[in-house]
Amino acid sequence: MKTETLAVERPASFRWIQLVMGIVCMAMIANLQYGWTLFVNPLSEAHGWSKAAIQVAFTIFILTETWLVPIEGWAVDKWGPRPVVLFGGLLCAIGWVMNSFASTLFVLYVAAAISGIGAGAVYGTCVGSALKWFPDRRGLAAGLTAAGFGAGSAATIIPISKMIESSGYADTFLYFGIGQGAIVMLLAAMMVRPPHQAAKSAKKKNPNVLQTTADFTPSQMVRKPVFWVMYVMFVLVAAGGLMATAQMGPIAKDFEIDGVRFNVMGMVLPALTFALAIDRVLNGLTRPFFGWVSDQIGREKTMFIAFALESVGIIALYYFGRDPIMFVILTGLVFFAWGEIYSLFPATTADTFGTRNAAGNAGLMYTAKGTASIFVPISSLIMAASGSWESVFFIGCGMNAVAAIMAWWVLRPMRKRFIEESSGIVSAAEGDYVPGTSSPAGGTAAARASN
Repeated sequence: MKTETLAVERPASFRWIQLVMGIVCMAMIANLQYGWTLFVNPLSEAHGWSKAAIQVAFTIFILTETWLVPIEGWAVDKWGPRPVVLFGGLLCAIGWVMNSFASTLFVLYVAAAISGIGAGAVYGTCVGSALKWFPDRRGLAAGLTAAGFGAGSAATIIPISKMIESSGYADTFLYFGIGQGAIVMLLAAMMVRPPHQAAKSAKKKNPNVLQTTADFTPSQMVRKPVFWVMYVMFVLVAAGGLMATAQMGPIAKDFEIDGVRFNVMGMVLPALTFALAIDRVLNGLTRPFFGWVSDQIGREKTMFIAFALESVGIIALYYFGRDPIMFVILTGLVFFAWGEIYSLFPATTADTFGTRNAAGNAGLMYTAKGTASIFVPISSLIMAASGSWESVFFIGCGMNAVAAIMAWWVLRPMRKRFIEESSGIVSAAEGDYVPGTSSPAGGTAAARASN
């Protein structure tokens, strides 16, 4: 209790300092995913391994980074962010150091698993802490933190590329692994557990953002239908976006624009390279942008707008993307309307199931990313069977359209009713949400909700 009181009495700027530290940690682990592609060719040339065999390591990394986040989030809720991020930073460093010495594919795969566990620990902790520190601005805080995961690769991709050319991939793995891990561990030592009182002390002025006053554990959350509605929506949007964006290279080739070049401020870039550069920037900006929008107008309304925009963008890319300029513009739109899921769903999960276990609950929701990833190879099979990208684009468009409809006509009323019941809110007239109202006995409300 004493620790929590001290945390509440800290200056208002303290939580922003904690947020910035989380963003920097996210930037430090970003290269484990986004910088990996730079090492594939050097690894293949040095050891004679096939690229397909090397990419198995990347798959292992994604699986361990995604599916273990619920466990790591549970650890954050139980012990706080400091030990979990320290552990994650250490594993990230060990993984890259092992990569530098790996002489067999088995060692490379083990290193990928270790790196994935570490990256998931840092990712889950930083997002979960942001949700707890900013109950009044969850969308923005989660968006800024998620954006840091992409910003790190943008800031260091050139230094890593140059060091691989000058010193080799092994030294790059070694020194960047040690450096990035050390920064994460240093910042972890200064991280503080967000106070439980933060959610209660935040002054809710916007009735559009519904938040419960009860707290649910992950095991309680998975027994609630509203969780599975959100999970299905997350999978639909993530899969719909991945099916279009992950196949951008083959699509550009089939649209016969992969050889088209643009002159951008004196630099001559292929259309695909130019599009991917813009896409990465927009995919980062969309997370805090739509997160902030959702703080103003509500989660479900923002979801409806973003998912509908994504649906339109995907189908427009199919019909108009054969023009190089439209290809660049529309791929940018697709990425911009897709990346916001990494801010909207964590924020909505914390709003719906409480602050105390926000890290574990958001981590469980995050596994939808892993579920959605299975649709990427399926999209290739669909294209091979049909001989055209038409089916893939229509399926992606349909998935986002269904999610948009679910956001407004299914999730909105369902979540509103759930929050009223779990928080013990009693309407004086028609059962409308009364902002700032809480159960006179929050524990009783939570107990009723968990039954």
